[in-house]
Amino acid sequence: MIKIGIINVSDRASAGVYEDIPGKAIVSTLNEYLTSQWEPVYRVIPDEQHLISQALVEMADREGCCLVVTCGGTGPAPRDVTPEATEAVCHKMMPGFGELMRQVSLQYVPTAILSRQTAGIRGKALIVNLPGKPSAIRQCLDAVFPAIPYCIDLIGGPYLEVNETVIKVFRPKS
Repeated sequence: MIKIGIINVSDRASAGVYEDIPGKAIVSTLNEYLTSQWEPVYRVIPDEQHLISQALVEMADREGCCLVVTCGGTGPAPRDVTPEATEAVCHKMMPGFGELMRQVSLQYVPTAILSRQTAGIRGKALIVNLPGKPSAIRQCLDAVFPAIPYCIDLIGGPYLEVNETVIKVFRPKS
């Protein structure tokens, strides 16, 4: 079974102050995209760098997730530390993901330049940081997901099959 990690980084959601809508939006979107059987490994954690890093390592190394998607904690506020946690545990950074997500988000809001989304590789896992707003999550995933299955192929992960009527992915012709 393919495992995909989903982490909502939110002080309020982790404390039960509000519902975890962003994390559920990621699951819903991945269910639309993927035809491969997959299982979510799911966490809602507070904006604490060591807890975020710990969850990323656990999902990549112990749970065997080929993809870990975070939402939240990517802005300029003092408690927004998801990119720092990601960079601390990744062996290779993939800055193109963040560049594309900001470019796409700028079509909707001028404050997209304040976002610090990033992505990186840890072992055989791709880690992608998304914003916390559900509509922005979908916009960003629609933009970057076409490269995700091939990236996972290149790092030795499982072959992700997608619903081509929902999302077109790129893999070179062999």
